[in-house]
This record gives sequence, structure tokens and C-alpha cells, in this order.
Amino acid sequence: MKNIAIVSVALMTFFMVGCNDKPDSELGHNEENTTTEKMEGEGDAHGEHNEEEDGHNEEEGEEGVVMLTNDQIETVGLETKLLEKRNLGNNIKVTGRLELFPQDKANISPFMGGNVRSIKVIEGDKVRKGEVLAYLEHPDIISMQQEYQEKNDELVFLKQDFERKKILFDKGVSSGKEFQMAQSKFRSTTSSVNGLRSKLRLLGINASKVEQGEIYSAIPITTPISGYVDEVMVSLGDYVAPQSKMFAVSDNSKIHLDLKVYEKDIPKVKEGQKIIFTVASKPNELLTAEVHSIGKTFEEDPKALHVHADIDNKNGELLPGMYVEGRIAEGQKSGYAVPEEAIVKEGEQSYIFIVDEDEETEENTVKFRRIPVSTGVNDLGFVEINIPSEMAKNIMVVTVGAYTLSSEMVKGELEHGH
Repeated sequence: MKNIAIVSVALMTFFMVGCNDKPDSELGHNEENTTTEKMEGEGDAHGEHNEEEDGHNEEEGEEGVVMLTNDQIETVGLETKLLEKRNLGNNIKVTGRLELFPQDKANISPFMGGNVRSIKVIEGDKVRKGEVLAYLEHPDIISMQQEYQEKNDELVFLKQDFERKKILFDKGVSSGKEFQMAQSKFRSTTSSVNGLRSKLRLLGINASKVEQGEIYSAIPITTPISGYVDEVMVSLGDYVAPQSKMFAVSDNSKIHLDLKVYEKDIPKVKEGQKIIFTVASKPNELLTAEVHSIGKTFEEDPKALHVHADIDNKNGELLPGMYVEGRIAEGQKSGYAVPEEAIVKEGEQSYIFIVDEDEETEENTVKFRRIPVSTGVNDLGFVEINIPSEMAKNIMVVTVGAYTLSSEMVKGELEHGH
């Protein structure tokens, strides 16, 4: 048994030595192959890396393209909007103000002087025609009513006396002189009573109740039109002289455009034409009006005619005195249009930026592509554009931040070229 074990160990040692005892040429060949494979593998990896870099650089350097992340878009403040058609016209540019016709505004003054006893409104209040704005009191107001009562009572007696003497005169009993004196007295007193009654009516006092013995210590100051209180120019206790301005009221629902049209454009303006205009308080809202009348007298500096146009202001948001810019439409056509700030100019060429819906674009990244366009009519902040015929019309256009994108694109091209 001992001999068998020794033989087994010897055989195992022989086989191990034989397996490792290869010619040097074979070892060298294997090492060379290993080195070559290693170099080829490194070369392939290096080649793939270069191809990726080349592809990345090629995408970054693509002409007319800018890539931005969603965070960058938010930081820059870019805004996009679907390309849409608008009604554009060959328009006459006009400027002017919102005004009221004389019959739609009132400066309210008292017919009789007095002290302000109470004020019922403040600026901005809406009032109805005939509504009381304030009360004035003064001793003369009381004296006028007393005089009316006395004259009215005297008139009752004079009327009876005149009728009695007329009957007597007709029968030949009374002299003509007595009849004529009674007639003259009755007529003059009637005139005085009628005059006082008219004064009381102007002061807002009910003459019929004064005839019955009532005396009012104050008179109401009322508004002759419905509208809004623009100004309150009195305080409690103030003495207000006759015809002194106390309140200003205007009916803004009947506001109109008062525009200036220069001499060269006058033949183009006709009654009934549509006007598109904007006001400073609503710069992004286009309002409409219609030419109502055209003035017949030139202003000398500058030489222009006044054109009046009707507008709808039922909500009362438009106020007299507001400055307006508008266009009188000569004719209209429908076309694709973008805001003026969406147009980027380089020399004589105009461009817009659109969102490039590329499926290969990385997540959270947006590709913007610059598109050359030709421009047409410029109308109230919008510019007509003609885009290449092969392009789809349902494209998203950069409406805010186009020049920022253009700067980013130039910056990227310079870095790539370097």
C-alpha cells in the first residue's frame, strides 16, 4: 500500500510539469494575442467614445438650433403660443382721448346762495337723475316761501274782487276805472305768484305744500343726469354763492372716442368704419369703436380733423381723459401673425423661433429651431408672416424671449467654432 501511494504522487507531479512546459514561441504568441486583443478592445472603446463625442458635438453645432432645459426656459422667461390667424388690415394710425359729449356731463351749482347743511354723496358714487346730492340752508329761502304764501293769499282776494267788478261793469253799475284797476292789480299779483312759484320749483321746493302753510328751511341740490360723481367741491358749513360749482357728474356709459386724423388720411375715413384701439389701463386688450361723425374744421397745429366714434362702455371701466392709440381699418384680410417681439431681425432677414418636436430630444429639454420668414402687414402690435409652405401650420412659436434665444444660439456657435 505504501508503494502504491508513492507511485500516485509521482504521476501527478509529472502531469503538472508537462502541462506547464510549453514552448516559448507558444507563450509569446499568446501574450502577443492578448496584447493585441487588449489594444483592439481599447481602440474600439476609444472609437465608440469619439463617435459619441462627434455625434454630441454635431447636435450641439446644428445650425439654427438652441437646446434649453425646462429650468433654463423658466429662468429666461420664454413664452410660446400656437401659431394663429388674425384679421389684419391696411390701417390708418390715429391717436386721441376718451371724451364725453356736453349733454353727458354736468357741473352742478345752486340757483340761490346758502350754507351747506348736509352732503349725501362722495366721489365715485353712482347717482340717478333727480337724486339729492346736498342740502343748502339760508334765511332768504324762508323769506321767499313766506312771500309766496302772502302773494298767493292776496291773489285769491284780488281774483274775487276782479270777477265781481267785471260783472258790475258789464251791467253798467260800476265805473270803467274801478274795473280796470281791479284787473291790473289781479294780473300783476298773478304774475308775481307765478314767478315765485317758478323760483320755488327751480329750488326744488313743492309750491303746493307751501300754499298749504309748509315752510322748508333748506333746499335740495339734485343731479340733472344719471352717472357717477366726479368731484365734490364743498364741505359742511361752506357758504356757496349762486352759480358756484358744487359737484361734477358724468355719464360714462356714453363715452366716445375723440380722434385726430391727419390731412393726408382724411379722404380714407368714412362714417361706419371700424376702429380698433387700446388704452394704457388695458394694454393687452383690443377694444372696438365705430366712426360716428367727422369734423369739418381743421386744427392748425397739427393740421388735423376730429373724428368721433361710438364705443360700448356699459360697465363704466373706460373714463374720460384716457389717452388712446388706434387704427381705422380700411380693409381686412386673414393671415398668420405673431407679436412684434417674436420677430428677430438680422440684416434684411426676419426670423421666428419654433419648438422643434424631436423625438430624440432628451427628457426635460426643449429644442428651438430658427425659421426664416417674410413679413407683411403690421397691425396693432402683430406682424403678418409668411412661413415656408412645407412647414406644418400647427407649430408653437416663441412669442416672448426670441432675442434671448438668438443670443444663446450665437453664443453656442462661437463656442463650437472655437
